[in-house]
This record gives sequence, structure tokens and C-alpha cells, in this order.
Amino acid sequence: MNKNDKKRDIKKGKVNPNSIKEFKVKEECELLPFLISKYPHLSRNNVKSLLSNHQVAVDGAPVSQFNLKLAKDDVVIVSKRRIAKHERKNLPIIFENDEFIVINKPSGLLSVASDNEKGRTAYRMVTDFVQQQNKHNRIYVVHRLDEDTSGVLLFAKNPNIRDELQKNWSEIVKSRRYYAITDGVVAKDNDILVNYLKENSLNLMYVTKNSKDKDAKKCITEYKVLKRNDKYSLLDINIETGRKNQIRVQLGNIGYFVIGDDKYGEPSDPLKRLGLHSYELSFIHPVSGKLYKFKAPIPIEFEKLFVNIIKQIGKPKRK
Repeated sequence: MNKNDKKRDIKKGKVNPNSIKEFKVKEECELLPFLISKYPHLSRNNVKSLLSNHQVAVDGAPVSQFNLKLAKDDVVIVSKRRIAKHERKNLPIIFENDEFIVINKPSGLLSVASDNEKGRTAYRMVTDFVQQQNKHNRIYVVHRLDEDTSGVLLFAKNPNIRDELQKNWSEIVKSRRYYAITDGVVAKDNDILVNYLKENSLNLMYVTKNSKDKDAKKCITEYKVLKRNDKYSLLDINIETGRKNQIRVQLGNIGYFVIGDDKYGEPSDPLKRLGLHSYELSFIHPVSGKLYKFKAPIPIEFEKLFVNIIKQIGKPKRK
């Protein structure tokens, strides 16, 4: 983010760099000793008051308990102002047990906190929800979805299972399936797209022909056309690799941008949202070996472009 972007965001009330401080956790510890180490000029009671006044958040979710267990890579945020907690009802929960909680993330919601947005995130909402049951409950980020992509989003409930999942993520994941609506009528009924993607200075991905570039990452996206009309195509997509924005970039590279994607092209925006939805995630549990499969129904607004598509595809069964 450049200075002008930051000034605009401050005017919009998104971020105030003078009102918050962020500290990344390097090793497992408790919250109060961690804060004391970061504020050596403050007394113990003054540091405690930051917690009792609800001025502390972990990864964007407010916390107040002194003995909260921090895990490696947590980000502790300290604000000059109170960080309010919210009661969470009617969360779109797909599955929950002692190890995982899975939601159907809405489009337009960040998975985790960003430089510009600390509060309105899926992580924050799910944390608020689990802490309504027990204030010591935590969730941990396993993977992410883009802000404008809806669908299956998995969080772990302890750092050990998060680490086990992330350590072997590409090996244990069996399917990552999406529905995508493209601007334009896709010619081939099905195809496998293989490209090398690289990130530019603006944090945008692009296809490079130089496969030997050490910064280029191989991406494999398989698609099948489910339905076409005179303007759009609905695709069923499976990604074999999980690179940043790979579906959007690879489809755009063959001339079919995802609707609503003004980041990588100038397609039409008939639904006022990105036409991309993560409808299935399945993986082998790294310890028990059990297969887990989670599904999220196709967004109802997609039926504005493809009549009766929800009936055609069917509602997912929980597993």
C-alpha cells in the first residue's frame, strides 16, 4: 500500500496507523507476559488494564483473559480504543466438532484481518461465536479464501491440528472445487489449464512463459462447463494447486474473466459480486486418516443468470 492509499483509507475510517500496534508471536506463550515484554515502560497493572479495557485483539478478535495461550505466528493487536465484542447468531456453519469449525463464508468478507480491516472478518466472527461458549476457546487459520469469493472456509480449534494440516496440506487435500461464472461463452466443454504464475510489484498474479523462473509457481486448474447461455458460462472447477488467485488469472488468460473481477480484467458485473464460489473441500485427517468432505450450496444469486441451476446441481449433503 502506498502513502496515498493509506491517506484515503484513513479518511474513510478504515485504518488509523497511529491508534494500533501489531506484534507477531514467535513462540508459544501466554498473553500477559507477552504484552509485558512489549511494553517494558508500563507497570504490570497498566498492561493488565489494556486487557480489562478490551483494547487487545489476537488476529483481529478481541480478547481479555490474561492467561490466553498464544501460538506461533499469532498477531497481537493493541488499540488506543476499546475493541467491542459482538454476539454472533445464525453463522452459516457447515460443520463443527472438537477440532474444526467450517463455515460458508459470504462474498465480500475477508477471511482474516488485513492492513485496512481488522474487525469485519470471518476469523473475528467465528472467534466471537466460539468464545460465547467458552471465553478461552480459540480458532486457528488453516487456509484462506479471497475477500470476494464465497464458500467453504475451514478453521482449526487448536494449534497442533492447524500445524499438522498446514504441514501436509497439498498432500492431504483431495478436492478443492469451485463454481465460476465467466463473462463470455466458453468454447471447450472441459479442459486442464497448466500455467506458471508470478506476482508483480502491485501484488497481482500473471502468467509467465518462463517456467524456469524461480519465483514462478506451477498452477493446474481443471474445468468442466455445466451450463451456458448467450452471455455467460457456469464452470465446475477443481484446482490441483492452491496458488493466489489462480482460477481468476488462468481463466482470464484464455479470454474468459470471472464476472465481477475488476482486479484482473473488465468483465461485466451482473450480480454485483465476484462470480466465484468454493463449494467443496475434502481432505484426509493427518492423524486419524479419516476422510472429511465439506460442501456449501451454490449461491442463490447465481440463479439470476442460470434459471433452475440450484435444482439441477442439487443441495449438498453433509459428511
